[in-house]
Amino acid sequence: MAKGDKLYFQALKEASKNTEIGDSNALELLNRAIDKGNSKAQYALATWYLYGKTVKKDYKVAVKLLFESSLQNNELACFDLAVCYENGFGVKKNMKKAFLFYSKAILLGERQSIYEVGRCYYYGIGVNKNLDLANIYLAIASLHGIKT
Repeated sequence: MAKGDKLYFQALKEASKNTEIGDSNALELLNRAIDKGNSKAQYALATWYLYGKTVKKDYKVAVKLLFESSLQNNELACFDLAVCYENGFGVKKNMKKAFLFYSKAILLGERQSIYEVGRCYYYGIGVNKNLDLANIYLAIASLHGIKT
């Protein structure tokens, strides 16, 4: 178990009971886990801010937490950060950064990113269009059962 995991799991348990905005107990537990450097807690809180669960929706706070979690090599944070950069959620749209974070997510084991990188190569999103590489990534995504 990583540092802060116990607090992280307690927070998730609390949040499953009550998802009202302002549920301070779940939020407090997550923040304590984050203070211990727990990247899963950072990611969880980021998703709460992305979707307005337990806290008021705030893309800028979400992106900050996703970035911090990505620095600790959280593959899901890298994926969601790429989505934020691609769509301009809480940050200025930046297709190159989106591509880079999708790529990092792949290296960390996040499978959906295989398809996303293939899509980026196919359409030239954040990277030069390259149909050969696109087809390779899309075929690998298909092998993993990722719908294309």
